[in-house]
Amino acid sequence: MSIFSGRKPEHEESGESSRPAPSGQVQLVAPVRQPVGFETVLGANSTLYGDLKSQANVRLDGTFEGTLEIEGNVLVGETAKITADIHAKNVAIAGAVRGNVSGKKVQLLRTGRVWGDITATAIATEEGAFIDGKITMVSHDAARTFDPTTLPLPDEISRPEPEAGRPDAAE
Repeated sequence: MSIFSGRKPEHEESGESSRPAPSGQVQLVAPVRQPVGFETVLGANSTLYGDLKSQANVRLDGTFEGTLEIEGNVLVGETAKITADIHAKNVAIAGAVRGNVSGKKVQLLRTGRVWGDITATAIATEEGAFIDGKITMVSHDAARTFDPTTLPLPDEISRPEPEAGRPDAAE
């Protein structure tokens, strides 16, 4: 399942929402629409150098060098060769990225390769994906409720004594 395929509740799918009007009647309010699909596409046979900023979704299948500041989602296709830091809402990587990647959700597909650090709230990797860098999870609920200082250090962990009569027991 792709991180770009989340389902919305039925009242959001219909494209309408309701609010009570001051007179007690219900009035329909047009929803704020997010772009569907990809507004910007870099084709497999294209090369682009520079800084790309967008408020919508971007798909990269070609070669890109520079920086990516995307408020929407980014899909790095299998044929893509990206040398850039990627900052986006959600990032799915099926191609090659040399640079740091940050977003709310980062997904590495089986053909995805990253040489750089990844910073995200949620990270998913498929078997076969390659990462050469550090992964940092930020703003996760589990991190707020857990105190890592309560964990014992490796040299403080005591090992259980072997039971008598077992083959691994000390003689």
